[in-house]
Amino acid sequence: MSMRVPVEIAFKHVEVSASLEQLVRERVERLPRYFPRIIACRVAVEAASRNNQHEVTGYRVRVEVSVPGNELVATSSPRVGQTPSAIVQDPYQAVRDAFVAVERRLKTYAGKLRAERKPRATAPHAVITQLNAEEGFGFLRTIGGREIYFHQNAVVNNGFEHLNIGDEVRFREVEGEEGPQASTVEVVGRHGRHVMGLIPRV
Repeated sequence: MSMRVPVEIAFKHVEVSASLEQLVRERVERLPRYFPRIIACRVAVEAASRNNQHEVTGYRVRVEVSVPGNELVATSSPRVGQTPSAIVQDPYQAVRDAFVAVERRLKTYAGKLRAERKPRATAPHAVITQLNAEEGFGFLRTIGGREIYFHQNAVVNNGFEHLNIGDEVRFREVEGEEGPQASTVEVVGRHGRHVMGLIPRV
């Protein structure tokens, strides 16, 4: 059973409606489907327009959702460029529009958090075992003991001439015409630093 979301409902310059309040509460209870860690929700139903007799002819609903570290806000108000006739005249429709908008924001926010928390693939490490400065290539030895070819163009920041045998590097592996090779090579430790005993000490 999901936890109830604490909700505050305010009617501003409009008559309090029990049925409208019930609709708001029902829509609030649906919000955890889109983001389960909602702290609280505040909903304001207010008059957006009135006629000459001061009767309400349009409604605006604002929904504020508190989540850890952020506040998400949505409203049923017309967007910039829309005419006043775009203001919703049915308060129930205004509630539905506002909640559709905030549900969309919650889904987007949840997706953003998932993307940020997704573990990034760690580039494997290896040690340079051979260098041919004249022809511009070399070989790496991986932790598993495999020899991987790399061309000087694969070294980041044009750093091939600064490489030394024994340097610790991270690399990206691709399948070349003659077998596996490193598409990028980046130094993370200079010679003399050994990775899990890849280079035997003499």
